[in-house]
Amino acid sequence: MAAAQPLIGITTYGRSEDDKYSLPTNYVSAVRRAGGIPVLLPPGESSIEALFDRLDGIVLAGGGDIDPGLYGGQMHPEVYMVDPDRDLLELGLTRQILSKDLPTLAICRGAQMVNVALGGSLHEHLPDVVGDEIAHRLPPREPTPHVVNLVEGTGLAGLLGQLTFDAASWHHQAIHRVGRGLAVAAHAPDGTIEAVELPDHRWLFAVQWHPELTAEVDPLQQALFDELVETCERELEETHSETDNRLAGEQGDEA
Repeated sequence: MAAAQPLIGITTYGRSEDDKYSLPTNYVSAVRRAGGIPVLLPPGESSIEALFDRLDGIVLAGGGDIDPGLYGGQMHPEVYMVDPDRDLLELGLTRQILSKDLPTLAICRGAQMVNVALGGSLHEHLPDVVGDEIAHRLPPREPTPHVVNLVEGTGLAGLLGQLTFDAASWHHQAIHRVGRGLAVAAHAPDGTIEAVELPDHRWLFAVQWHPELTAEVDPLQQALFDELVETCERELEETHSETDNRLAGEQGDEA
């Protein structure tokens, strides 16, 4: 019997002015290449637990800024696309992820949401803190590459197999105070936190860069999606094996 394909939930952008939900196709393509089935999760869903129980893994996608009020921050002129409905959905999803140990890849805004859910805070506008020697996005709001340095000995360093690489960056905010239980796994050359991980979680990596933008041509970035889906596949196989053993035992008792 062929292995079941994991269902991977991907959060989407909020409702647009022309009444549409959207998500860049790179996220969907990266999950499909890894062997997962993408399931889009738009803001406004109230039955988070029912939704959550049907998924095998999560990608918390990038997008607009988190409401600074959720982490004790201040509104900044550069803060944009704040969406209360998206914040509510993703905060609820993240809490479920943490409590139920669901494999998760958090990207850019998603990494920030994980940090906020664990009591951390954000830099509202990164250039105010680190200057502009390293560009983390291009004006007005375009991606740009820069070097990422992983912390030796972290799970992320073990997963990717190298400590330094170029990544696609597209953000103006970043983690400030690190949330409870998180370990810093990467920095930019200017000291900006570029990744965190949760060692006590089954599989949770949160990266500030955008692996989906280059995953089609960069195996290192695709590896993040591959490992997420492979982890979910192993969980499905273990669950099916346990179910088969239980059913076999019940049939044996009836014989």
